[in-house]
Amino acid sequence: MNMIPYSLSINGVTDADAFATRYEKLPVKVANSAVEASKVIASRIAEMIRQRSTEGKNLVLGLATGSTPIHVYNELIRIHKEEGLSFSNVVTFNLDEYYSLHPEHSQSYHHFMWERLFRHIDIPAENINIPKGDLPLEEVNAFCKTYEIKIKEAGGIDIQLLGIGRTGHIGFNEPGSALNSRTRLVTLDRLTRIDTSDSFNGEENVPKYAITMGVGTIMAAREIFLMAWGEGKASIIQKAVEEPITDTIPTSYLQNHPNTFIILDRAAAIELTRFKTPWLVSTCEWNDRLIRKAVLWLCLKVQKPILKLSERDYNDNGMSDLITEHGPFSKINIDVFNDLQHTITGWPGGKPGVDDSTRPERALPYPKRVVLFSPHPDDDVISMGGTFARLVEQKHNVHVAYQTSGSIAVSDDDALRYIDFVTNFEDIFDIKDFEAEKIYQKTAEYYKHKNKESIEPGELLAIKAAIRKGEARASCRYIGLPEENVHFLNLPFYESGTVKKNPAGEADILITMEFLRKIKPHQIYAAGDLRDPHGTHRVCIDIIIEALHRMIDDEWFKDCRIWFYRGAWQEWELDMVDMAVPLSPEEVEIKRNAIFRHQSQKDGAMFMGSDKREFWQRAEERNRNTARLYDKFGMAEYEAIEVFVRYTVD
Repeated sequence: MNMIPYSLSINGVTDADAFATRYEKLPVKVANSAVEASKVIASRIAEMIRQRSTEGKNLVLGLATGSTPIHVYNELIRIHKEEGLSFSNVVTFNLDEYYSLHPEHSQSYHHFMWERLFRHIDIPAENINIPKGDLPLEEVNAFCKTYEIKIKEAGGIDIQLLGIGRTGHIGFNEPGSALNSRTRLVTLDRLTRIDTSDSFNGEENVPKYAITMGVGTIMAAREIFLMAWGEGKASIIQKAVEEPITDTIPTSYLQNHPNTFIILDRAAAIELTRFKTPWLVSTCEWNDRLIRKAVLWLCLKVQKPILKLSERDYNDNGMSDLITEHGPFSKINIDVFNDLQHTITGWPGGKPGVDDSTRPERALPYPKRVVLFSPHPDDDVISMGGTFARLVEQKHNVHVAYQTSGSIAVSDDDALRYIDFVTNFEDIFDIKDFEAEKIYQKTAEYYKHKNKESIEPGELLAIKAAIRKGEARASCRYIGLPEENVHFLNLPFYESGTVKKNPAGEADILITMEFLRKIKPHQIYAAGDLRDPHGTHRVCIDIIIEALHRMIDDEWFKDCRIWFYRGAWQEWELDMVDMAVPLSPEEVEIKRNAIFRHQSQKDGAMFMGSDKREFWQRAEERNRNTARLYDKFGMAEYEAIEVFVRYTVD
């Protein structure tokens, strides 16, 4: 299924001319999506395979694992099947492997490569080389030396594919790795282990060691493609590409490689200077949003509110062109102040009976039918609980649609406690219809033998889903939403029984379309995350966007507005914000109490990411920080603010 790639626009310079990219010490190509970028890389690989085949030679590929290269592998498989590309003259060397994992382990990179690429193409098995993760420790050093010899005997790596970790690692060369390092056993950085903990059902199950090609091995490749997708990689990409070479960011070593290309999607590029502050690198095509972005940046740099910025502030900070084109500076200040102020509203559904020309949401119709999509059964209140409560209070017909059950985020202990309660309930009232004791015994037995690769039985997943559903209903009741307006879509892609989810499919889209056509909303709220530890948010928003594109000609859709909120891990930059809903101290408490109804996600939820604070703590700090920023820019002072970006379906 071809999903429509979702990305939000980046203002500023997009042409990679020499002046605009002068801060970049590596050549960078920015594509609209990871799929588009991956096709370019796969096309280059296919070209080289054919060229070497014509010459009667092998092509030696260095391959990466993880989610980053998947689209490249998918495209190579397509070219093989549809265009007849043969891999018979291809020799591969994988970058790394977890140490202690057997090749058949579901999380081993050996297993990954065969599932994602090798078994779908005609590459000879003897041409495949992957580090062995299950060697006795005393054999590892000899294996690593042999691996290096094999690469040399194959003629060296022609094309090396790389991803980048949040520590700046390439392969598993963590901070501190030497430029001349070769294939070896390494200790994984804790951040690296946290980032992969979801796949292993917790950080404690992630291997602490790995075998990896060294930086020196990678640097010997003739051509290198480093890929990065998503906003989560934007910060480390900026450091690796624009800052000096340092062993604390091993990727920066690539600045000395003569033939390296950095391939990014738009989200991964947002911290590069030409996108973040384009007025500092080139002449800009100014529009209202870019002007707002530049002025807010200037406010923070000189520590002044908007209306106190002076002409000298603009001139001294590389923004004289803005004054020349759109000045005087005082007019720019007033325009940006009004623009930002008009994002603020206490009526997210629109206020009836008022002039709505400067309000983010239209006054009519009133009341509105509202659909609030929530990827998991708590994202609604974590991300926009105050706005949710405000919409209900203001008498709009709000429907919450939980896209997934969230079952994998329920701990085994919580599930057993729940079954134990039902078992005791049967005993107290002498009810035997539920047969909870049998389920309890079956589940307890399963837990005795459970390992990292186990697929949870259907009964257990149903129990965990029931826990999440009960919590979601309790949260909605607290806010005042009628129970008939609480919907559980149970999208099929999520229900795999493991942390690893299936790709989104046609069934997911059709369920979403059927639901929307039933409600015919005037407003849709959805989690517009470009980054999240689960990946579920991104899949969920892709499904929604695909569904909306298919319904663009529906009559109801012509009167529908779409608002994106962010998940628990980050907030929209204020230059992107279209609607800001202020919260009073009492409303912050309402939001907190609604989050508290999700008891299975309190006191150390299963998938917290690297931030170990409770979800309510993250949400409150984020919302208060947003309010402080509005205050800094000269707006009214609020306790907290939730913000939204309007999305338009083209």
